[in-house]
Amino acid sequence: MPDLVDDISTQLLALQEQKLLRQRRIVDGPQGPVMTVDGKPFLAFASNDYLGLANHPALIAAAHEGIDRYGVGAASSALVSGHSRVMEELEVALAAFVGMPRALHFSNGYMANMGIIPALVGAGDTVFCDRLNHACLIDGARLSGAEFRIYPHNDITRLKQLLAKNTSPRKLIITDGVFSMDGDIARLPELLALCEEYDAWLLVDDAHGFGVLGPQGRGSLAHFGLASPRVLYMGTFGKAAGVAGAFVAGDATLITWLMQRARTYVFTTASPPMLASALLATLKIFETEYWRQQHLQERIQQLQQGLADLPWRLLPSQTAIQALIVEDNQLALDLMAALYEQGIWVPAIRPPTVPKGTARLRISLSAAHSEEQVEQLIAALKNVAKNIIPDSRSGEDDEMLK
Repeated sequence: MPDLVDDISTQLLALQEQKLLRQRRIVDGPQGPVMTVDGKPFLAFASNDYLGLANHPALIAAAHEGIDRYGVGAASSALVSGHSRVMEELEVALAAFVGMPRALHFSNGYMANMGIIPALVGAGDTVFCDRLNHACLIDGARLSGAEFRIYPHNDITRLKQLLAKNTSPRKLIITDGVFSMDGDIARLPELLALCEEYDAWLLVDDAHGFGVLGPQGRGSLAHFGLASPRVLYMGTFGKAAGVAGAFVAGDATLITWLMQRARTYVFTTASPPMLASALLATLKIFETEYWRQQHLQERIQQLQQGLADLPWRLLPSQTAIQALIVEDNQLALDLMAALYEQGIWVPAIRPPTVPKGTARLRISLSAAHSEEQVEQLIAALKNVAKNIIPDSRSGEDDEMLK
């Protein structure tokens, strides 16, 4: 045991030297554009609360009502005694909202993908994965035992070549709907066309698109006007929906199969019913307060125009995720620290979360941000750019763990 601890201590020191050691910050109070971090107030661009719903009075009231009716815990797996009536209502409402026959609730997005993929494919099958997919899609594919083929990011031509050569009985393409670190949208119409041509299924992880894209926030498939029985659509509730959990929607037979065979559903204690109560309130807000998505788009355009002349590259994105690429690990940390000194919290993202040489500030916008707050961030970044000159640094990126 001492040898193991010494070895891990050495590895931690190496991470520190490479500027890759992560630390947590303590947040007091609710999520919002202004947050108390480590005891100090900050203008925050670090949250995935894209529509500003995490502290919405309607969701809080619905959660209280759920507590009064169901208590604070489900106390059993859904297949034993944990599937509450309000969760059933939520699944029915979700299926209708995304325009699919049936939906199944999971405790979170990571658990959803870790359960869905192994339930659909296994030895002898093939999973085709975008290189920039979220870790939970990659881990789910590896866990399945299927052949695992990675194609370059959004490279439809290369994916077509891989599909054309493949003879597996089951072929599954997995992709983020909105890529979590770059903010760009998957080429879903072309991916679905390949599924039709090569008899494949498509699993879309729309963690960062659900609630944000499409009419009334119905997601990335609705953004493109797509519908197909070949598609399984996974969305999460801990981002734009403002609560917690996840769901998958699709063909009723496939959803029934997942309920039987997705181990992360079968063997997990069901989520507290109060979350379902709050999420039903979220769906009503999606349908009645579409101004939130419109306001978010205005803030995105404002930020992009304001940062156009910075020395660092802002990746093209129509979504709340705006990635300012600075390449160097230490520079990303320096920029974060400089903004922090001005009372602004923007996280520095480094490998292995992103590829080598693409360290960045991940600016996360919300419908809760005002025009004045976004302008404050723009001014701060321009001020920082005048005082921090990119140079060669000693810390080198590690290869992606993915």
